[in-house]
Amino acid sequence: MTEIPFLDLRAAYEELHNELHRAYTRVMASGTYILGAEVAAFEEEWAAYCGVKRCVGVGSGLDALHLALRAMGIGPGDEVIVPSNTFIATWLAVSQSGASPVPVEPDWRTMTLDPSLVEAAITSRTRAVIPVHLYGLPASMDEILSVARKHGILVLEDAAQAHGATYRGRRCGSLGDAAGFSFYPGKNLGAMGDAGAVITDDDEIADRVRVLRNYGSPRKYHYAVKGWNSRLDPLQAAFLRVKLQYLDSWNDRRRARAHQYLAELADVAGMSLPVEPPSTEAAWHVFVIRHPRRDEIRAALEEHGVATLIHYPIPPHLSPAYVEMGLEPGSLPVAEDLAKYVLSVPLGPHLSRDQVCAVAETTRAVAKRLDLTKYVPSS
Repeated sequence: MTEIPFLDLRAAYEELHNELHRAYTRVMASGTYILGAEVAAFEEEWAAYCGVKRCVGVGSGLDALHLALRAMGIGPGDEVIVPSNTFIATWLAVSQSGASPVPVEPDWRTMTLDPSLVEAAITSRTRAVIPVHLYGLPASMDEILSVARKHGILVLEDAAQAHGATYRGRRCGSLGDAAGFSFYPGKNLGAMGDAGAVITDDDEIADRVRVLRNYGSPRKYHYAVKGWNSRLDPLQAAFLRVKLQYLDSWNDRRRARAHQYLAELADVAGMSLPVEPPSTEAAWHVFVIRHPRRDEIRAALEEHGVATLIHYPIPPHLSPAYVEMGLEPGSLPVAEDLAKYVLSVPLGPHLSRDQVCAVAETTRAVAKRLDLTKYVPSS
């Protein structure tokens, strides 16, 4: 049995082996191991790629969101609207700023924040909304921005999964007041460890993040505010500069495999597949199928050597981390249904057409054996 990995990071390293090693040698020989020219160069290149004025490299995607909220002046007593289904870092960033996350349900079809529900969640304490470009699909930004501008609240994009994705021809991350990116190794643009960045056209937000990431210090031993230690590592910046040159071509490979999945799984009974609305070009960070008998499908795929993941099995409101919110099962049913139904199958720039065929063939065989025609999503 030939195993199919969920994401082949070793293949990515092998393709860029020589360039990554040259980047490593360049940083080692520089004698600068905190911030410096390498970080500044990546910040400039990533800002230019995303179509914004400013980029500030930080230690992780969570730090990017947290420090962006702090730089926006959001803190205790404030509320921030977040999707009910997302990686918990979106909520944690709000909590770490001292504000309260206010969950809003997703659109079942896109799995991103439902813009028609945002306005009803706004109160006198609402300061911002964080749309998440979940799984690499841009959120419905026109509608979200319209509501936000009407009520005078800020928009912070969680673009941790959307490197290179576009909405109406603009890069994700350039649409709101600021955006947070993660460069976790498994991302479309991934480092060799944790890394993140805040991007924005707002000079004040960028300058505040730059101070906050470095102990609250605008210059050495002068501390303007109580800050954090969250600086993008020069080695990671150097690796990201190499990989950035390949981001578009690797995203093209992901898109080709995703569209192959869409074609080959279109007739699987009872299964919901991802969508890509006409105004968007997804980054296809992961390919997520949905079915109420997800666990049986997953078990069968793994029996055939196909690695899968669940993004995400527990909605944040049902996690012990947020027990104080008092949200019982059933309080956010769309997020809870998604947690029961979603399954991510292999996808990445080094996944072959034959491997996609094998995954699709196994999935169709499982569907036939389980008689999945009797099971369709209720949402």
